[in-house]
Amino acid sequence: MKNILLTLIFSTIGFNFSFAQTEAKIDSIIQTEFKDHNAPGGVVLVSKKGKIIYEKAFGKANLELNVDMTPKNVFQIGSMTKQFTAVSILILESQGKLNVNDPVSKYIPDYPSGNSITIHQLLTHTSGIKDFTKMKSISEIAQKEMSPKMMVDFFKNEPVDFKPGEKFDYNNSGYVLLGHLIEQITGEKYEDFIRKNIFEKAGMDNSFYASDRKIIKNRAYGYHQKSDGYVNKTVINFSVPFASGSLMSTVEDMLKWQNVLNKNIILNKEEGKKAFTKYHLNNSEEYTYGYGWHLKDIDGISTREHGGSIFGFKSMGVYIPDEDIYVIGFSNCDCHSPTQITRDIAKLVLINSNK
Repeated sequence: MKNILLTLIFSTIGFNFSFAQTEAKIDSIIQTEFKDHNAPGGVVLVSKKGKIIYEKAFGKANLELNVDMTPKNVFQIGSMTKQFTAVSILILESQGKLNVNDPVSKYIPDYPSGNSITIHQLLTHTSGIKDFTKMKSISEIAQKEMSPKMMVDFFKNEPVDFKPGEKFDYNNSGYVLLGHLIEQITGEKYEDFIRKNIFEKAGMDNSFYASDRKIIKNRAYGYHQKSDGYVNKTVINFSVPFASGSLMSTVEDMLKWQNVLNKNIILNKEEGKKAFTKYHLNNSEEYTYGYGWHLKDIDGISTREHGGSIFGFKSMGVYIPDEDIYVIGFSNCDCHSPTQITRDIAKLVLINSNK
């Protein structure tokens, strides 16, 4: 009995020492990007098997009030919004309300060449339609309240960049159009559909459609860095990025999101698979994007990844399905990107989990 107790004690000590080393290494990786405790900062969460194994905040959530960042802070997540839009489309498909191979013209009859562009191509950035963020006239509407139809009308008559299915080219317009389709099909506002069908079902109580006017508890404020210091983020009307980049969340809520996806709570297994499948162009060439996620790898181990960037904020999430490892990083200054540190942390945890 004594020997068993000693073995348990020493194995526990060994585990704690090993984890302390991993924690110190994660801290070191994060410090390569977030060095100044008095500057805008960020939050990083690491989970394994659905449980948090590391969660820390760095820097300031609000410079003017000198408020420290905490893991509970709410961030704008930018293009990570696309995950929620893509899953919403798959929810509607599972309900028999659409098919991803349907042409856009089925729902928006007057969309130019809508009979040759499919929902699948919008989801996978292979539609060829013009990305509104690359249009010079974007500055004219950036602070205006735009309905989804107004946003679609803003870019729909622009010349296409290529024929549908010919290339992969990351495209925000496609996801704005998907948000418009969700509203057309359901008769609900996009933000209401997301709240009822995803946030509430996943228990994501601190996730929202972004607003600069609403009082949002624990909001992290966004910043830019100029040559003479930090400034408050440029104001944008969130109706412009809409379904391509207008959601807010916390790292813990994003873990809840990952966990409900894993458990097929929101989507059944077959529909969920579609989001994480690599597809092919017209010429049979494979590309590494599913529905709302980049499908990459770390040292040959498959990953599902996506980042986000919107005025004053950057985000990045990396999930390793084989080991059920999730790393999510948020920053409240678009001068600090969590992309590389998130991938580096995921690689570190992956290596340690295989020892």
